[in-house]
Amino acid sequence: MDDYSDWIGRSETRHDMATAAPLVGLAALLDNDPAPPATVPPLGHWLYFLPDTRQSAIGDDGHPRRDDGGLLPPVPLPRRMWAGGRVEFLAPIAVGAALTRVTTIAAIRAKRGASGDLLFVTLQHEIAADGIPAIREEQDLVYRAPATAASPPPAEPAPASVPEPADAVRRVTPDPVLLFRYSALTFNAHRIHYDRDYARDVEGYPGLVVHGPLIATLLIDHALREMPGLTPTRFSFRAEAPLIDGMPFLLCLAREGDGARLWARDANGRPTMRAEVTN
Repeated sequence: MDDYSDWIGRSETRHDMATAAPLVGLAALLDNDPAPPATVPPLGHWLYFLPDTRQSAIGDDGHPRRDDGGLLPPVPLPRRMWAGGRVEFLAPIAVGAALTRVTTIAAIRAKRGASGDLLFVTLQHEIAADGIPAIREEQDLVYRAPATAASPPPAEPAPASVPEPADAVRRVTPDPVLLFRYSALTFNAHRIHYDRDYARDVEGYPGLVVHGPLIATLLIDHALREMPGLTPTRFSFRAEAPLIDGMPFLLCLAREGDGARLWARDANGRPTMRAEVTN
């Protein structure tokens, strides 16, 4: 695999406004009161700084082509996913605030997995609202080799004989409408989330893939519903296996001190994403 160490430290700066409209859409998606909020809710910052790649520069998978001259290196591994991240909430973001985000490539690591070569890219985001530091975030992207007829299906965690005990559980059944609405909110054109033939025949999934950041958003929303006094200062999440549309899963919460452990659990009792939130 090529050496991309020269890309570490590269950065870009983008600007946006914390408008209310996408937050109203997110609240509707989460089945919450869609009244315009005064501040951006936890993880609501993912609705800003949306991709603006020209249509002619979009690749077959719906992501920008690797030769588009953007921040990310021209990795030849075709499959890309958001594997996890860590967020610090430094200050509230008022609706209407002017936003600035500085993104830096913090690390690039090559690995060899069961399905072939992997390349992990960690991005660091520093977001300021009206000049005040508001969000510090690390985002882990993973690039994977193409799926082939000989490739094993996406790895699944071992079945859980006795599911982990949870203080609060909520059931979610993801359908194509839910996935489409989240893709629309985030301007996410990755075809695994809306093109069933592509997801199955090209990337080797049994159906449409539920967005990793959507699962993370559902988990933190679950925590906010169950812990009304929660004001998150830190949130982290790690994807362990994909969730597929039409297959119900559970949002699980276990209180720990003034925060909580969170996880998504599929119908077989297996955790597919783990997260932690700190008050």
